[in-house]
Amino acid sequence: MTIITTSDGSHSLLNTSLNETYHSTHGAIQESIHVFIKNGFDFLPRQNEVDETNILEMGFGTGLNVLLTLQRSSVTNRKIIYTSLEAFPIDTGIVQKLNYPSALMINNHKEFADLHRLPWDQDSEINSNFHLVKRNVKLEDAELGNNKFDLVYYDAFAPSKQPELWERAILRKVTEAMKPQGIFVTYCAKGQVKRDLTSLGLSVETLPGPPGKKEMVRAVKTVSQ
Repeated sequence: MTIITTSDGSHSLLNTSLNETYHSTHGAIQESIHVFIKNGFDFLPRQNEVDETNILEMGFGTGLNVLLTLQRSSVTNRKIIYTSLEAFPIDTGIVQKLNYPSALMINNHKEFADLHRLPWDQDSEINSNFHLVKRNVKLEDAELGNNKFDLVYYDAFAPSKQPELWERAILRKVTEAMKPQGIFVTYCAKGQVKRDLTSLGLSVETLPGPPGKKEMVRAVKTVSQ
């Protein structure tokens, strides 16, 4: 893993074995905010703010999406149960060098590091309204259940790098784990992915992408499975 600085000044990682970055080189933080927060978390129905919201993230990675969701949820009344899958956790030495706390003007830098230090495969209470469950498992092997999640952040590496994570069977597994009217968001707008999501009973919407990327996808589950 190599730390790189993206165009908005925030860090990302380059996986040299895949020759793939964890975020857009045009801006890691602005990409995550645009795709997963503004078009995902903020799209959740407001009338359910007092209810428990279950989020599934494919790819804990640098922990940026968790950190941003934790920040945004602090101004709502939602109780968040955030489940994040990661088969290959990054080294703590790299975590300590990532500049997300300073880039986001977070005074308590320890808060971000603690997200990575929390034990795997346990329910960890970050605060009274936010629980984090990190699972050290491949998506292919994970037990997700049915009709559980209100929101999915699908942040796997690109189909060209990890095609097995974008196959219809895997997408079916994820969509079956979503509640009716659950929301699926991803940076990927590949035609086959959109067709597969549609065939699995989701209403697919192609949205403007973050800086440097033309499009992204948001899909809503319209049928029970």
